[in-house]
Amino acid sequence: MSDLENPTVPVPDAVPAPDAVPEPIPEPTPASARGRRGLALRVAAAVVAAALAGVGIGVGIIKVTYDDAPQAAAAAAPQGVAAAPAQPHPYGAQANGTHFGSLLDLLLPVPAGYKLGPDDGAAGNDAELTPDQVAAALDDSVKDLPKTERDKAKGVLQGMKVKGEGVRTFRSSTGDMALYLRLSQFNQKSVEAESAFEGALGSETGLFRLGPEVPGHPEAHCFLPPAEPGDPIDELDCTAAVGDLLVELHVAGVAPLPKAEAVSVFRQQLDRLALPGATV
Repeated sequence: MSDLENPTVPVPDAVPAPDAVPEPIPEPTPASARGRRGLALRVAAAVVAAALAGVGIGVGIIKVTYDDAPQAAAAAAPQGVAAAPAQPHPYGAQANGTHFGSLLDLLLPVPAGYKLGPDDGAAGNDAELTPDQVAAALDDSVKDLPKTERDKAKGVLQGMKVKGEGVRTFRSSTGDMALYLRLSQFNQKSVEAESAFEGALGSETGLFRLGPEVPGHPEAHCFLPPAEPGDPIDELDCTAAVGDLLVELHVAGVAPLPKAEAVSVFRQQLDRLALPGATV
């Protein structure tokens, strides 16, 4: 989970030079970026958590949607010329909750007022990871554990039937906030269980500050790591399950963090994956 970084506090009353460029946001280290560690590191934690909690989570029927962009009506073909068949959406979701297409397409495009952000570890700032790459990241994350625990973590990953992960990061135009989006695609029961576990961990343990709600998405959970009064940097984590996709957002920025703005980005991502019949 997140361990808030402690960057050096600027000297009071310091006046920047007229042409000074604001310092970039300190990027959370891999150990502090709870929301950005990805499926591989979560699996290692899940092995321990499952042993401690032993909680079974039921999964309801999940309805899904296709891309909300309307299909363009086919133009009438000239007489005697057969109309070309309508092209299917390059990405979307099937009725059983399985998403198709590139995870890069399913990820929210860079919103207005943002640009591509800092690298999310070795994944970079705009990438799709294959199952082999996810497995390799898991191997690296658990390499210092005893062999028994390493084998357990790998077994959990295999049971999840991981299809891949998509990563995209944004930086605000003012340069004072960085957002890390991640889509992890795997077994739907595992997606639901992981999202519920993270939501309970953030809201019921008392270890974290309760975060804002995501309008139109009661399935989403947001919370903030502990912070000392006067800390110059704050963080926010949000998670939600959408069919076979675990959707995560980690935000780091100058305090006070514009939480409503960050949550708006998360809402846009969830709206892009909205389910048929869902209220958004």
